[in-house]
Amino acid sequence: MKESEITKLREEVVHLLQSQDIPPARRTGQRFSPPSVHSKAEMAKLIDHTLLKPQATPEDIENLCQEARRFGFASVCVNPCYIPQCVDSLQRSGVKVCGVAGFPLGANLPQVKAREAKLAVDQGAQEVDMVMNIGALKSNDLLLLAQDMQAVLQATGPGIKVKVIIEAALLSDEEKVKACTVAQWVGADFVKTSTGFGPGGATVADVTLMRRTVGWEMGVKAAGGIRDFPTALQMVEAGANRIGTSSGVKIVG
Repeated sequence: MKESEITKLREEVVHLLQSQDIPPARRTGQRFSPPSVHSKAEMAKLIDHTLLKPQATPEDIENLCQEARRFGFASVCVNPCYIPQCVDSLQRSGVKVCGVAGFPLGANLPQVKAREAKLAVDQGAQEVDMVMNIGALKSNDLLLLAQDMQAVLQATGPGIKVKVIIEAALLSDEEKVKACTVAQWVGADFVKTSTGFGPGGATVADVTLMRRTVGWEMGVKAAGGIRDFPTALQMVEAGANRIGTSSGVKIVG
């Protein structure tokens, strides 16, 4: 998309949200800088070490945590039932615990996602990756889309990073811009490409478009199908400042 097309679409989305009395989030002055990655150790600091498979066991989760501690990953990203275990295992490690909400379809009621996110934070999660209501975007119901995100943001409160998964492989470029604009308007901290359970994962084109849409006032997380260092580096160079992968050890080991 041309820059002028992105700008016009963003203006249309903002006008619609304003007409629906959806106020912009209060900005904290947060601004990200393009990450400089010249080594695997620097890459490790950007990785959300992820295990979201339904067959994961407590032993698998403990191994995930020990790997995260060993390599200095940014976080572990796990299903809600394993948040307490991760919090306990990662004490004094500097590795954050990230839980998911509305995962992987995003089709829960906003109240359900909000409750799930609140429980994650109460149990010690410092970050929450939520799946947006994809059907709301597809039907151009941007009010419902915004309210869905707001419910999670209000439930988690300040100091908790919320990443909105847009499942980019299901969207047109115009829909990607709309989703990112709504997420930024309501105050999410990151937009994220994929769940890893959808029809496709992160692409350089999607990360580039998402970064062009939100600028550097917001994070962009590339996730899905990132299994080696060259691919991860491509995502960072395209504008990602967080990488979600279950192959963190392979990437930096």
